[in-house]
Amino acid sequence: MKVRVSLPRWFLIAAGLVVLPTGAAPAQQPDSLPVVTLDQAVERSLERSPALAQASQSVDNAATGRRTAYGAFLPSLSASSGASLRSQDRFDPGTDRIVSGSTDSYTAGLSASYDVFTGGKRFADLDRSRADLLAAEARREEQRFQVSLQTKQLFFTALRQGELLEVARSRLRQAEESMDMTRRQARAGLATASDTLRARLEMINARQAVLQAETGTRSARFSLGRQIGEARPVVPMAPAGLTPMPLALSDSAILALAEEGSPSVRAFQAATGAAAAAYSSARTGYLPTLRVSSGYNWANEAASFGGGSASWSLSMSGSYPIFNGFQREATIARADEARVVTRLQEEDARLAARQEADAALRTVATATAAIDIAGEAVRVAEEDLRVVRERYRVGVATVLDVVT
Repeated sequence: MKVRVSLPRWFLIAAGLVVLPTGAAPAQQPDSLPVVTLDQAVERSLERSPALAQASQSVDNAATGRRTAYGAFLPSLSASSGASLRSQDRFDPGTDRIVSGSTDSYTAGLSASYDVFTGGKRFADLDRSRADLLAAEARREEQRFQVSLQTKQLFFTALRQGELLEVARSRLRQAEESMDMTRRQARAGLATASDTLRARLEMINARQAVLQAETGTRSARFSLGRQIGEARPVVPMAPAGLTPMPLALSDSAILALAEEGSPSVRAFQAATGAAAAAYSSARTGYLPTLRVSSGYNWANEAASFGGGSASWSLSMSGSYPIFNGFQREATIARADEARVVTRLQEEDARLAARQEADAALRTVATATAAIDIAGEAVRVAEEDLRVVRERYRVGVATVLDVVT
């Protein structure tokens, strides 16, 4: 008598997986890759960061603007010289005749001018340049923190992916041990073909998980290498002392420190001062300006310093734009609007700093609790695995319990 057994679809799929190749692609050995510590990674990323270099360039530009604002308090000087040579006989357009005589001329001059009064514009521009420099320095510091934070995130991501790779390999070792155990049980007549196929399917899935973990690890290490200027993956060296430690400050002190010491807040605070100075500078358009000018000129018909004629001049001029097509009013209105916007941005930056600091504190607390929970879960899982394997060995549990 023949008995026909209808096998479920999952059993047929598992049987088909038996013919799949089980060898995993060899991964590049970490020994052939450069190894960096956390401090080395941060230092190298700061040296080659394009964003930080651009922020440093902004600081240099702001320093140049401040030097220009100081230069506005100094007089302007200029020198000029010239020479003109003509023939002995020349045409005089005034008389329509040919006249004779030397027409060679050599001239030189020196002139200077100084703005005596500009309505306070120079002082306002000086204050604005000082605020712009402070804002640029704060943004550079903020960019430095951002690069350091990004590097540390990439470093610990690569470190975490390496540990997840070890987890996947541990799962593969567990699956191989389960496979060996089911084979021994099958030879002793205590296991079925279904148990062997289930164990083999778990081993194949574990090998696939290893391949995925190797891909994720290489990608994370490549990202870290790019961050520090390497054209290949970089292996992070785990720093010592990763055990969670209590914070030295209270939550309220950290929030206050984040608000007052945040480079973003200091940048917007300086931008508010620059906008206020720009508004004061725009209002000087309603005041007159006074300028003193002086010059000394020399002329001679021969290329010689002897002889010739000299003259000097001294003048003072003033100007006041009575009406310039509402340009002053438009400039003042734009400066006032910019001042309001920057003040609101500063207030929002303060709130954002406190919010981000509070979120970071909550993340730290959650991660600390998760570490303890994960450690307890590992101990429970190890004991569960030991108990289930022993129960399977004596025939009480199934291989599905072991795989689970």
